[in-house]
Amino acid sequence: MPPPCINCQRSLPYVNAWAKKYAKEGLVVIGVHTPEYEEERVVENVRQQVKKLGIEYPVAIDNNSVIWRAFDNQYWPAHYFIDAKGQVRATHFGEGMYQQQEQFIQRLLAESHEQ
Repeated sequence: MPPPCINCQRSLPYVNAWAKKYAKEGLVVIGVHTPEYEEERVVENVRQQVKKLGIEYPVAIDNNSVIWRAFDNQYWPAHYFIDAKGQVRATHFGEGMYQQQEQFIQRLLAESHEQ
């Protein structure tokens, strides 16, 4: 199985770090793998890549693009920031703006602690 797209590979260190750094504060990170190629649909192949990439948060396998369509997604990577009430509060598509994304995570966590 080929590695994830280069854009996803570049964003993974940030997402991995956020998942670890903010877990005790309540951040929940869930990866969603929507395959582009046939070999990416094989669960064992995905497991191997998740392990190889050091991803420790859960990864849903969206072989039928159900989640992809539900979010009307068109991008790899796509980051959806969902608050404690389940509302999508922000999105970020593609690479970059990692500092701003982390600040938004901090804001959502602060809000969740005020409730």
